[in-house]
Amino acid sequence: MRARVWQEIRLSSLGVIAEAELVLGPGLTVITGETGAGKTMVVTALGLLRGTRADAGLVRHGDERARVEARVAVDAHDEVERILADTPAELDEGELVIARTVGKDGRSRAYLGGASVPAGLLARVSEHLVAVHGQSDQHRLLQLGTQRAALDRFGELDDLLDAYRPGYARLLEARRELDELTAAEQERARELDLLLFGLDEIAAVDPQPGEDDDLRAEEDRLAHAESLVAAAVEAHHLLSDTDDSLDVMDLLGRTGALLDQVRAYDPDLDAIAGRLEEVRFTISDVAGELASYPERVEADPARLAAVSERRAALAGLTRKYGAQVADVLEWAEDAQQRVEGLRGDDERIAALTDEVTGLEQSLTTQAARITEARAAAAVRLAEQVERELEALAMPHARLVVDVRTPDAPTPADLGPDGLDAVEMLLAANAGASPRPLAKGASGGELSRVMLALEVVLAEGTSVPTFVFDEVDAGIGGRAAIEVGRRLARLATRAQVVVVTHLPQVAAFADRHYHVHKTDDGTVTTSDVAHLGDPERVAELSRMLAGLEGSATAEAHARELVALAADDRAVGG
Repeated sequence: MRARVWQEIRLSSLGVIAEAELVLGPGLTVITGETGAGKTMVVTALGLLRGTRADAGLVRHGDERARVEARVAVDAHDEVERILADTPAELDEGELVIARTVGKDGRSRAYLGGASVPAGLLARVSEHLVAVHGQSDQHRLLQLGTQRAALDRFGELDDLLDAYRPGYARLLEARRELDELTAAEQERARELDLLLFGLDEIAAVDPQPGEDDDLRAEEDRLAHAESLVAAAVEAHHLLSDTDDSLDVMDLLGRTGALLDQVRAYDPDLDAIAGRLEEVRFTISDVAGELASYPERVEADPARLAAVSERRAALAGLTRKYGAQVADVLEWAEDAQQRVEGLRGDDERIAALTDEVTGLEQSLTTQAARITEARAAAAVRLAEQVERELEALAMPHARLVVDVRTPDAPTPADLGPDGLDAVEMLLAANAGASPRPLAKGASGGELSRVMLALEVVLAEGTSVPTFVFDEVDAGIGGRAAIEVGRRLARLATRAQVVVVTHLPQVAAFADRHYHVHKTDDGTVTTSDVAHLGDPERVAELSRMLAGLEGSATAEAHARELVALAADDRAVGG
């Protein structure tokens, strides 16, 4: 038997229930009560703890808010602990406190391990802790994806699917990338042509870094060579003319000689004389350079034409590819990288095509093994469920677990779970043709099919707690006893909570809670009470006879309790 998981559930101001506490444990917990007593409020409370939508109508009349709180043992549940590791929730000696409040304005708040969290986080945690089955939840069983998952769980296909799914995910990614590259092939070709044209145009000119500035300066010198020489000659003449009135050097020399005679007598005048001497040396150097400058000036019309032509070629590039030659060179570098990338796309397309082909072949082989395993599991599952249905007063029922695979499967038929579609078909009566569960089973029959499936699948489930909300509707007599027996059997492997109206089911309980109404003339209230053995017999008697105090019903109730006890003893 598994360790206890849900320790207790506390309800406050929820619907017709003012205050209630359910202490749970391993085995089968049963909740009964009169019609309209609110026994399904326990299931409603679990729904809130599972993160379902809150409704202001759940708040008890006259109160500000409703509250539901539960303590759950999760210290041995790795998946739950992994989720909690990323939250502010804290465990209390391996136990997790889950709570939800609903205000009369409809606003709700969720709490996990003492921390306020989004309601969605409750859903993530609770899906690993509890599975709830009710009349509305039976629709889950009608979904083909759920039926396939149930078959895979029964057939223990986890290893095959775990090996298949990463490859399938990669196949989808590779196909997407290949489609994108192929779809953009024409656009890539146009872009490549433009880039190559630009690179060829730049390569033909072959611009060099800084060349535009150098050419501009050279063109200025060539275009103004005569003016430059004339200016230099005239300047040299002004500085070095033999005419005393214009000879700057002679004037500076005379001035310096004059100051040299008296500079020793005044530091200020000495400094001035020193500066004058420096000016004289500088002008002498300038005059010498001006004298030789005309020899360095090139007056070459052919070179001027070549420079102008070169500058025009560079200007053609800068109009298209950048304001300066440096910008043109940068564009060329970027364009070359892009060209390499575009040419690499062709190689990438080839590589992806090979990868997709290889993945499709490998996955098709793996999917065939999954199909083979599913087909074998489908036969076993159908046989075991049919045995359960026979005991549940459906002796002629025939379940067909149809594993459908395309006659000539292609890679396009591959899906995230292989090649197969799985559908459960039921022939409820002898001679009937198997039909989908939604069409081939009544509400009561569907309840029994679901229960039979849960009993058969219980060995492989990782969910530690099952809650059944009146799934025994439409069942009675011997079949009701078999329902109770199967729920008790399921409770040896998991924690089971059942809301029922059948005494035959309630007789198998390890603990029994009764929801009863009280009315003070103004407010109707429901209370939840744990029943000891005497109270339990009285409740089963009431459920059997529809009234209290019936000796016959009481005797029948004791007989049911004894039958259940014997059955558990034999089962144990």
